[in-house]
Amino acid sequence: MGWPGVVVLMALESACIPIPSEVIMPLSGWMLVRDRGLGVEGTFIAGFYGALGCTIGSLGAYAVGANGGRKLLWRYGKFVLISHHDLELADRWFQRYGDLAIFLSRLMPVVRTFISFPAGVSRMHLGKFTLYTFAGSLPWCWALALGGYYLGEHWEQLRAVMRPFDIPIILAILALAALYVYRHLQNSRAPVRHGPDS
Repeated sequence: MGWPGVVVLMALESACIPIPSEVIMPLSGWMLVRDRGLGVEGTFIAGFYGALGCTIGSLGAYAVGANGGRKLLWRYGKFVLISHHDLELADRWFQRYGDLAIFLSRLMPVVRTFISFPAGVSRMHLGKFTLYTFAGSLPWCWALALGGYYLGEHWEQLRAVMRPFDIPIILAILALAALYVYRHLQNSRAPVRHGPDS
């Protein structure tokens, strides 16, 4: 599929579909750069196309969160322990820390796949979201392509090295979810100041 394939697959990965970038990008560094004799500088091309795909997919997930997702959570969120108060807190958090959160999340396995939807729900500034998504995705995609370039047909070793990092990240997410449920029970009756479209 060539470079369009990298863009499409990375777009799917960033649209909340768990296709691991740790497979896509090392393969591009091996098969689309090294095997075509582009030289190590070709990994920058791979990084660019990977980041482009990430940005496209992330904008799709953002749009779902900003349009249908927010209204859906406002109306039915209580059934999944998301209150109006929780949405207000998320809005304020993204206003304060959104730029850094989006950038750093693109450098982390697991989290990078799912951050766009809540950013859309909180309606983070679209221009900043796009900029920091691309800026954070570029070094991630380039580093994975570079690893694939040097490992060649042994590119699977890169995924094996990175896999142990998934477990602590998932455990941290579960711990935060437990904390969220605990705090939700305390804040479920907090007053609401504005509606879903504000």
